Amino acid sequence: MVGQLEQVLSAIVVGFVMLGMGASLSLGDFKRCLQQPHGVGIGLACQYGIMPLLGFTLVKTLNLPDAVAVGVLIIACMPGGTTSNMFTYFARGNLALSVLMTVASTVCGVFAVPLLIGIYAGALNLKIPNENIAIALVIMLVPVVIGMFIRHRSARAGEITERAGSMLGIFFILFLIGAWVPRNWQFLMETQGGVYVAAITLGLAGIILGYGAARLLRMNRTDARTVGIETGLQNGPLAFSIIAFTFSGPEQQSYMAVPALYSFFIVITASIVTLYFRATHKEGAVAA
Repeated sequence: MVGQLEQVLSAIVVGFVMLGMGASLSLGDFKRCLQQPHGVGIGLACQYGIMPLLGFTLVKTLNLPDAVAVGVLIIACMPGGTTSNMFTYFARGNLALSVLMTVASTVCGVFAVPLLIGIYAGALNLKIPNENIAIALVIMLVPVVIGMFIRHRSARAGEITERAGSMLGIFFILFLIGAWVPRNWQFLMETQGGVYVAAITLGLAGIILGYGAARLLRMNRTDARTVGIETGLQNGPLAFSIIAFTFSGPEQQSYMAVPALYSFFIVITASIVTLYFRATHKEGAVAA
């Protein structure tokens, strides 16, 4: 279960994370999205094409319980998170492309997320209140706009806000480990292995498939690794908050299981992938 404290803290943290995202953006970034439609378009196609389909496939293949399946679909349909920008930087990817993909997926997510969840939930005969998710996504755009205003008024204040938002994203994951996991330890011990497989596979397969799709579409390796990381790293805090405020009762922990475990394992997965990308990066050249 998610207590009142966790709900309040998650709302605050997600608000600051989105504020930090907004502080990393300017109106020029939206203009560059239009000027670089190829890379951003491929990224969006991977984000909202590969990940929801991957989540649907995992639910069907692993025969997950309905409540767990809801959590899988929600995290699979989320936009990219700001953590992906940090991992892209350390993996020596295209940071500018990563930021553009994050903002594009976040803005498009207001329409794409409820639509995709509705399609896949309908195919699985699952009931998910899409109107709650749509409202939450619209509300989350407010701190993004405020963050952009802060940056417009002061570049220094924008930089501080951006860094604080990114750090809070990491804090939120640690918070999950320190608060949610111990409280639900017995539930996690009794949870079937398929739940853990789904939580780990969603991020790892997302990165691999995103990278592979980008290469097939003739993106260079630097941009492809950016697309891969951006595809596999979902906005876990946002998924956690949406579930916390949308569902209640004894089954809430089941809805929360995969998003919470995903948020934990994706840090490990992304770190390993980042080390691999760094080891295979060709210094001084953009590999074709």
